[in-house]
Amino acid sequence: MSLNEVAYNGKVEGDVIVTKADAVINWIRKHSVWPMPMGLACCAIELMAAAASRYDISRFGMEVMRFSPRQSDCMIVAGTVTYKMAEVVRRIYDQMGDPKWVVAMGACASTGGMYRSYAVMQGVDTIVPVDVYVSGCPPRPEALLDAMIKLQDKISDESSVSNLKRSPETAMVN
Repeated sequence: MSLNEVAYNGKVEGDVIVTKADAVINWIRKHSVWPMPMGLACCAIELMAAAASRYDISRFGMEVMRFSPRQSDCMIVAGTVTYKMAEVVRRIYDQMGDPKWVVAMGACASTGGMYRSYAVMQGVDTIVPVDVYVSGCPPRPEALLDAMIKLQDKISDESSVSNLKRSPETAMVN
Protein backbone atom coordinates (compact mmCIF):
# COMPACT_ATOMS: atom_id res chain seq x y z
CA MET A 1 0.00 0.00 0.00
CA SER A 2 1.41 3.35 -0.94
CA LEU A 3 1.41 6.44 1.21
CA ASN A 4 -1.11 8.12 -1.11
CA GLU A 5 -3.73 5.49 -0.31
CA VAL A 6 -3.52 6.13 3.43
CA ALA A 7 -2.64 9.80 3.94
CA TYR A 8 -3.58 13.06 2.30
CA ASN A 9 -0.88 15.10 0.60
CA GLY A 10 -0.80 17.80 3.23
CA LYS A 11 1.55 19.34 5.70
CA VAL A 12 2.77 17.34 8.65
CA GLU A 13 3.41 19.59 11.60
CA GLY A 14 5.04 18.07 14.65
CA ASP A 15 3.61 14.65 15.46
CA VAL A 16 0.27 15.16 13.70
CA ILE A 17 -0.63 13.20 10.57
CA VAL A 18 -3.87 13.84 8.71
CA THR A 19 -5.55 10.81 7.18
CA LYS A 20 -8.94 9.46 6.17
CA ALA A 21 -11.08 7.89 8.88
CA ASP A 22 -11.75 4.92 6.58
CA ALA A 23 -8.03 4.25 6.22
CA VAL A 24 -7.40 4.28 9.97
CA ILE A 25 -10.42 2.15 10.89
CA ASN A 26 -9.72 -0.39 8.16
CA TRP A 27 -6.04 -0.57 9.12
CA ILE A 28 -7.05 -1.37 12.70
CA ARG A 29 -9.64 -3.92 11.59
CA LYS A 30 -7.36 -5.74 9.17
CA HIS A 31 -4.57 -6.12 11.74
CA SER A 32 -6.82 -7.36 14.54
CA VAL A 33 -9.01 -10.06 13.00
CA TRP A 34 -10.13 -12.48 15.72
CA PRO A 35 -11.16 -15.80 14.17
CA MET A 36 -13.96 -18.02 15.39
CA PRO A 37 -12.79 -21.54 14.46
CA MET A 38 -15.56 -23.87 13.34
CA GLY A 39 -13.50 -27.06 13.10
CA LEU A 40 -15.95 -29.63 11.78
CA ALA A 41 -13.64 -32.22 10.19
CA CYS A 42 -10.06 -32.91 9.11
CA CYS A 43 -9.47 -29.33 7.92
CA ALA A 44 -9.51 -28.31 11.56
CA ILE A 45 -6.13 -30.03 12.04
CA GLU A 46 -4.64 -27.78 9.35
CA LEU A 47 -6.31 -24.79 10.98
CA MET A 48 -4.60 -25.70 14.26
CA ALA A 49 -1.28 -26.09 12.44
CA ALA A 50 -1.62 -22.56 11.04
CA ALA A 51 -1.73 -21.26 14.61
CA ALA A 52 1.29 -23.32 15.69
CA SER A 53 4.86 -22.06 15.77
CA ARG A 54 5.88 -23.21 12.28
CA TYR A 55 3.31 -21.10 10.42
CA ASP A 56 2.44 -18.61 13.19
CA ILE A 57 -0.77 -16.88 12.19
CA SER A 58 -0.02 -14.31 14.90
CA ARG A 59 2.26 -12.50 12.43
CA PHE A 60 -0.92 -11.20 10.87
CA GLY A 61 -2.68 -10.22 14.10
CA MET A 62 -4.98 -13.25 14.07
CA GLU A 63 -3.63 -15.32 16.93
CA VAL A 64 -6.55 -14.62 19.23
CA MET A 65 -8.80 -17.57 18.40
CA ARG A 66 -12.04 -16.89 20.21
CA PHE A 67 -14.57 -19.60 20.90
CA SER A 68 -17.18 -17.01 21.73
CA PRO A 69 -19.05 -15.50 18.78
CA ARG A 70 -19.46 -12.21 20.65
CA GLN A 71 -15.66 -11.76 20.74
CA SER A 72 -14.83 -12.79 17.18
CA ASP A 73 -15.30 -11.17 13.80
CA CYS A 74 -14.16 -13.85 11.33
CA MET A 75 -15.64 -17.35 11.20
CA ILE A 76 -13.37 -19.99 9.68
CA VAL A 77 -15.54 -22.93 8.64
CA ALA A 78 -13.07 -25.80 8.39
CA GLY A 79 -14.55 -29.08 7.22
CA THR A 80 -17.73 -30.84 6.25
CA VAL A 81 -20.95 -29.02 7.08
CA THR A 82 -23.83 -31.42 7.59
CA TYR A 83 -27.44 -30.34 7.64
CA LYS A 84 -27.53 -31.16 11.35
CA MET A 85 -24.65 -28.71 11.98
CA ALA A 86 -25.95 -26.04 9.58
CA GLU A 87 -28.36 -24.60 12.12
CA VAL A 88 -25.57 -24.28 14.69
CA VAL A 89 -23.19 -22.63 12.20
CA ARG A 90 -25.88 -20.12 11.22
CA ARG A 91 -26.76 -19.38 14.86
CA ILE A 92 -23.12 -18.71 15.74
CA TYR A 93 -22.76 -16.49 12.66
CA ASP A 94 -25.84 -14.51 13.70
CA GLN A 95 -24.41 -13.99 17.19
CA MET A 96 -21.19 -12.44 15.85
CA GLY A 97 -20.98 -8.65 15.93
CA ASP A 98 -20.73 -6.51 12.82
CA PRO A 99 -18.59 -6.29 10.77
CA LYS A 100 -18.03 -10.01 10.31
CA TRP A 101 -16.39 -12.16 7.69
CA VAL A 102 -16.44 -15.86 6.75
CA VAL A 103 -13.68 -18.08 5.35
CA ALA A 104 -14.68 -21.47 3.88
CA MET A 105 -11.68 -23.75 4.40
CA GLY A 106 -11.43 -26.89 2.33
CA ALA A 107 -13.36 -28.58 -0.44
CA CYS A 108 -16.09 -29.82 1.91
CA ALA A 109 -16.88 -26.39 3.34
CA SER A 110 -16.75 -24.81 -0.12
CA THR A 111 -18.67 -27.34 -2.23
CA GLY A 112 -19.47 -30.40 -0.15
CA GLY A 113 -16.27 -32.11 -1.29
CA MET A 114 -16.48 -35.75 -2.20
CA TYR A 115 -19.66 -36.21 -0.20
CA ARG A 116 -22.75 -36.16 -2.39
CA SER A 117 -25.18 -37.48 0.18
CA TYR A 118 -28.44 -36.42 1.75
CA ALA A 119 -26.68 -35.44 4.99
CA VAL A 120 -23.94 -33.12 3.67
CA MET A 121 -24.56 -29.52 2.69
CA GLN A 122 -23.07 -28.70 -0.70
CA GLY A 123 -21.26 -25.57 0.40
CA VAL A 124 -21.53 -23.40 3.49
CA ASP A 125 -22.38 -20.41 1.28
CA THR A 126 -25.99 -21.60 1.23
CA ILE A 127 -26.41 -20.55 4.88
CA VAL A 128 -23.80 -17.79 5.45
CA PRO A 129 -22.12 -15.35 3.04
CA VAL A 130 -18.55 -16.45 2.35
CA ASP A 131 -15.83 -13.86 1.75
CA VAL A 132 -12.84 -16.10 0.95
CA TYR A 133 -12.66 -19.73 -0.22
CA VAL A 134 -9.63 -21.94 0.50
CA SER A 135 -9.24 -24.86 -1.88
CA GLY A 136 -7.75 -28.21 -1.01
CA CYS A 137 -8.60 -31.44 0.75
CA PRO A 138 -7.37 -30.61 3.32
CA PRO A 139 -5.71 -27.32 2.45
CA ARG A 140 -2.22 -26.67 3.76
CA PRO A 141 -1.72 -24.04 6.48
CA GLU A 142 0.01 -21.83 3.91
CA ALA A 143 -3.23 -21.77 1.90
CA LEU A 144 -5.15 -20.59 4.97
CA LEU A 145 -2.56 -17.87 5.61
CA ASP A 146 -2.87 -16.77 1.98
CA ALA A 147 -6.66 -16.65 2.36
CA MET A 148 -6.34 -14.55 5.50
CA ILE A 149 -4.07 -12.12 3.64
CA LYS A 150 -6.73 -11.89 0.90
CA LEU A 151 -9.32 -11.21 3.62
CA GLN A 152 -7.11 -8.43 4.99
CA ASP A 153 -6.96 -6.90 1.49
CA LYS A 154 -10.75 -7.08 1.28
CA ILE A 155 -11.13 -5.44 4.69
CA SER A 156 -8.80 -2.59 3.74
CA ASP A 157 -10.95 -1.83 0.67
CA GLU A 158 -14.26 -1.67 2.57
CA SER A 159 -15.99 1.56 3.48
CA SER A 160 -16.14 1.72 7.26
CA VAL A 161 -17.68 5.11 8.00
CA SER A 162 -20.32 5.33 5.27
CA ASN A 163 -22.76 3.31 7.38
CA LEU A 164 -22.33 5.74 10.29
CA LYS A 165 -24.35 8.50 8.63
CA ARG A 166 -26.96 9.94 10.90
CA SER A 167 -30.55 8.92 10.39
CA PRO A 168 -33.25 11.62 10.07
CA GLU A 169 -34.54 10.80 13.58
CA THR A 170 -31.18 11.47 15.26
CA ALA A 171 -30.60 14.58 13.14
CA MET A 172 -33.84 16.10 14.45
CA VAL A 173 -32.90 15.41 18.07
CA ASN A 174 -29.54 17.16 17.79
